Order: sequence, then structure tokens, then C-alpha cells
Amino acid sequence: MSPADKPVRIGMLGCGVVGSQVARLLLADTEELSTRAGVKIELARIAVRTIKPYEGLDPALFTTDPFSIVNDPEIDLIVEVMGGIEPARELALLAINNRKSIVTANKALLASHGADLFSAAYAKGEDIYYEASVAGAIPIIRPLRDSLAGDHVVRLMGIVNGTTNYILTKMHEDNREFADVLKEAQKLGYAEADPTADIEGFDAAAKAAILSGLAFHTRVTVEDVYREGISKITLEDVAIAKSMDHVIKLLAISELTPADEISVRVHPVMIHKSHPLASVRDAFNAVFVEAESAGPLMFYGRGAGGQPTASAILGDIVAVSRHIALNSIGQRETDYADRDIAPIETTKTKFLIRLEVEDKSGVLAAIAQCFASQGVSIQTVDQNGRDEDAELIIVTHRATEGELKATVEALKKMEIVNKISSVIRVEGAIA
Repeated sequence: MSPADKPVRIGMLGCGVVGSQVARLLLADTEELSTRAGVKIELARIAVRTIKPYEGLDPALFTTDPFSIVNDPEIDLIVEVMGGIEPARELALLAINNRKSIVTANKALLASHGADLFSAAYAKGEDIYYEASVAGAIPIIRPLRDSLAGDHVVRLMGIVNGTTNYILTKMHEDNREFADVLKEAQKLGYAEADPTADIEGFDAAAKAAILSGLAFHTRVTVEDVYREGISKITLEDVAIAKSMDHVIKLLAISELTPADEISVRVHPVMIHKSHPLASVRDAFNAVFVEAESAGPLMFYGRGAGGQPTASAILGDIVAVSRHIALNSIGQRETDYADRDIAPIETTKTKFLIRLEVEDKSGVLAAIAQCFASQGVSIQTVDQNGRDEDAELIIVTHRATEGELKATVEALKKMEIVNKISSVIRVEGAIA
């Protein structure tokens, strides 16, 4: 197929690690990408905060005025890789109003203001494509939106943050403390100088919101996502998980409840080593999807980095350019289900609770009664001596978060309980 005569002209907002890779690859592969799209693709302008030399890129491409790009009637497609909420939101809305389609990798923007952007784009008949916003090069947005459009997703679990997966992998495999591995991750460029967004789960929560909205046809924002990070996970927690044939992962979990609500959360999970997600190591990402007809599906690959993310963006550029050339638009996001978000207190799972208690007769019976009084059933108990105290490692049957929270509060009030060392959710093997 020969490219159409009238080119699709692209304006980029941002030229950092990802944006510079997009620009270089786009220029290097223009002819082949144009052939795939069926229309000539041209990189017209790039907006940056400060103009400086970029290896392999013509200085004439650059401007410090992003509004000149989104207001340029000769530009057809905006690639937003500047990140953050503002001015990215303002620029994207202005571009849409000027009848330009959008390709973005901005998870924070979509998780907070996606509804406004999608509504504006659909009203104008423009595309918003965002494969790179979740899990880098891994194709997960299109499968949820397009490939599974004829099925019903019931649950998804994802390792969607490479920094936390790298840290937890090294803690598990090398028996190293959290703080030590975090410093290494920062030196290797896996973690920022301020790692809060990663280790406290903010990054994963934004991605969970995007995936949940697609999977369950409901608008989900980052504020809907329950979030806990990994900063409280200790080497002892990791050792206990290992002794039980589990590994600890930071998972984004979204599922339908029996009440047809969406439970969406991000937190550390002990997952059985037989589950496919347990073998995802280092900075790799993976998303495990369960659908009614298709069954379990696994999507795995590099979830971050300049080249992997640029690969996903270029795929979106080709798809949207094809739509522009044909005067068409792609698959719409749907929110027809309009499901409610389940309160975290109603979500059911299994828990591991580690307690330090007085080492004397009757303690185990009293602890068991405390659990029973809150409606939480104990599956297993392991008791170890610890100086003058004893450590209890209790795994529950499935219980609600509310029931478990009430149990923990009741345990804190018991004189025989000296310390609650950790509470971690538990996932088993796949059915």
C-alpha cells in the first residue's frame, strides 16, 4: 500500500527520555511507518522547556512555545510526552478543540482527567490513543479495548511498576534489606531521587484506574483506587513468604464483586510461586487478565524505559495516522456499565498477620477467639519462640477488609499482644 499524498504532520510536546526516542525512531523509520499507516508521516515540531542539542535531531524542529504547536492548523496529530497534569491537560484539550487527535503516555493525566479528555475528543470526532500509559511496550490497552470487546473481563492483576518489582525481587533472591536495594535501584536509574510515586504505589494506582475503566466499562479515577506501598515490607516478611512458597509483589488488582461493583486496589500481596505473576522478575511488568470466555491471559514485557515506551507510542501514531488519512476514528472507550466502586472494607481476600504475643498458656485460644468474634476464620497458625515472647504467623480464610481491620484493632487492645508486625494480603495459585 502506497502512502496517501497528503501527509499527517505531527507535533510533539516534550522531548525527554521517551520523547527523544520517539523523535529519533520516527525520523529513522519514516518511510516504513508511513507505508504501514498508508499515509506519509512527518514530524513537524517539538516543544521543549529549554532548547538544547539533541543527538540526531535538527535544532530547527524545536520551539519553547507549545501553544504554537497545538494552535497550528497544519499539524494533525499531537504526541504528548511532557508528563504531569498541567499544562498537559490544557494543551491536550486545546488541541482537541482545534480538531487534532492525541497520542499520549501520560498515565497521571488520564487517571485524573481522562473523562474530560475522552468526552471532548469524541465530541469533536478525534482519537485519543494511550497504549504507552500502562506497562510500556506491553500491549494491554488494545487487547482490553478491542480484542476482548466480545468477552467479559472478571478480574485483572498486574505488576505495573518496575521499580517496586526490582526491589522486591532483590529482597527475595538476595536477602537484602529494602533500603539497600532502593539505593541500588536509584543508582541504576530504576528509581527517582524521590521514589515516593513508585514505592508508595501512586504510579501503580494511576495505571490501575486506567485498566479498570477499560476492563469494566466504567469511568474510574485514581481517587477510586485503594493504595498501599511497599516501604513497610521487611526482609522478615519476604523470608516468611518464601518459606510458604510465596513471593511478595506490589499488585494492581481490579475485579467485579458479587454486587456487580468494581473493587480496585494497589497493595503488596503474597502470591503463590505457581502463579504466572510470581515469576516476573526485576523491572519487568506483567498483567494477568481473567475473562469469562477467553479464560486466563498473560501480558508480559518491559514496562518502562525510552525505547519500550517509544515502541508503544509509535504503534499508536501509525494507527491514528491511518484513521486521519481515512477520515475515520478508532474504537471508543465505553462507560455504559456505570458501575459503583466497592468500598475497600467490603473487598474479600486472605490475610497473613504476624503477631508478637506473650509466651504463656491460653494465649493461642484467646487469639483465636478474638478472630472468631470478628467473623474471621483462621486457616493456619505457626508459632515460633522469640526470647520471652512468641511469634504467631496466622493465615486467614477469605474475609473482608472491614472484618480484618476490626480484628486488628481488637488485637491491639489485648494485653497479651505486644506487637502486630505485619498484615499482608495473600493470593494462591490460579484455579
